[in-house]
Amino acid sequence: MGPPKPGRKISQQAFDEMVKENMEDLGMDSTEALQDAIQTLTLQGVDLSGIITCTPGESNPVMECLDKLKQLNENWSDRNQAKDENAVNEIVELLVELNDMCKDKGSGNAAIATKNGGIELVISVCTKIRAGFDRGLVTGLKTIASLLHDLQSTEIFRESGGPNIVVDILCDGRQDVSILDSGFSVVAAASTGNEVIKESFMELKIDELIVQTLKEHNGGSIPNAYNAICILLTSDDNRVVASQVFGYARKFAKLGIAEVLVDSLQEGINSLSLVSASIALKAVAVNDEICRSVANHGGLDAILHCIDNSGVQCNNTVAIACCSLLSKLAGSDVNKCAIVEKKGMDRLIKLSSRFSDDPSVLQEVMSTISILCLRSPENAACAIESGAGDLAIQAMQRFPDSDQLQRISCFMIRNLVVRNPENRTLLLGNGIEALLRKAKGSHKSCKNAATDALRDLGLDNYNL
Repeated sequence: MGPPKPGRKISQQAFDEMVKENMEDLGMDSTEALQDAIQTLTLQGVDLSGIITCTPGESNPVMECLDKLKQLNENWSDRNQAKDENAVNEIVELLVELNDMCKDKGSGNAAIATKNGGIELVISVCTKIRAGFDRGLVTGLKTIASLLHDLQSTEIFRESGGPNIVVDILCDGRQDVSILDSGFSVVAAASTGNEVIKESFMELKIDELIVQTLKEHNGGSIPNAYNAICILLTSDDNRVVASQVFGYARKFAKLGIAEVLVDSLQEGINSLSLVSASIALKAVAVNDEICRSVANHGGLDAILHCIDNSGVQCNNTVAIACCSLLSKLAGSDVNKCAIVEKKGMDRLIKLSSRFSDDPSVLQEVMSTISILCLRSPENAACAIESGAGDLAIQAMQRFPDSDQLQRISCFMIRNLVVRNPENRTLLLGNGIEALLRKAKGSHKSCKNAATDALRDLGLDNYNL
């Protein structure tokens, strides 16, 4: 008999009864009874997420908070809804408390709150206090975002009319960056892993709202607008065979999002906004036309400038994000030529020298160079002149245990030599064969890439 299938559910009542039986029938104390129930059910493959695992008689802080908030919410409906600062202050304090408990996804508190009506309750609170109570609304939106942690919670959000309510709040609060940022955090959280909610938001024209928001406000003050773009354009729902996110990216592009995001890069207010804008722009750049439009709006100059600055400031996070974006844009052959003309190879090699001890940056640099050299012998020759061959050799020597870096090195070497026989002689003379064979033998993930590189170096025994 095989192990029980994971994911079986149990009700709170059944769990509590099991603990009670342990105490009454087996004579266990409360703590022992609780631990035995948890251990037994876990071994049986029962999903205990959302179950309150307190000893009998012990209160749960999430439930206490929800009970108080529910009472205030019910009382609010009986009042004349004129401004009542005391009531709102009390609601805000409870929302802050609930948010603090649930934003730590590893605590299990979000699951408990969700299972006990937390999402519906906080949505109801937000609809009631949205007029004239901005602080409470911002806190409520943040709390909703912290409660949205899995498919079940996002479905509850959808069934509760969440997308419509949030979009209405965003439209009404377009002049308040705090409301906008917290509202877009809900858009991102709700859309994660849920294609149906992505579609709902797009039908509500969230793309137009995001673009208009970034045009009207400093994007750095609304980082969750960038996050919302990324999530809306990410195919992450395994229930769906064919995601619509490619079409959504094209809709964003037609609205001028490329130009807006390039402006964000050029402003470069802080590293967080730079990284967020770069990731968002990468998500948007899904075809050659969009990649070229980014370049036409000055995107390549902006990205290369950010790459230069990241080296000077030793900011590896910005360096990685910008190199990754440059790689995506280099998928366009027109952009490849433009990047090289703008001394892109030299600037990438300079960046690698500043981060010679950071394999994560070196990986992105070599990945970008590899794409720039793909199907372009002129660029491969330029890369060798800039020092790409030396970079590959030094990186492979310095980080022999990094399978990703070794694999990317193999890809770059292949693109440097496949159409450039003169580069083969140079790299072989500098000992690249031994490094490739070592990578091939040491890392399973490098086997095919190293074999291809050895073959394109012109070696007859490349399969050995």
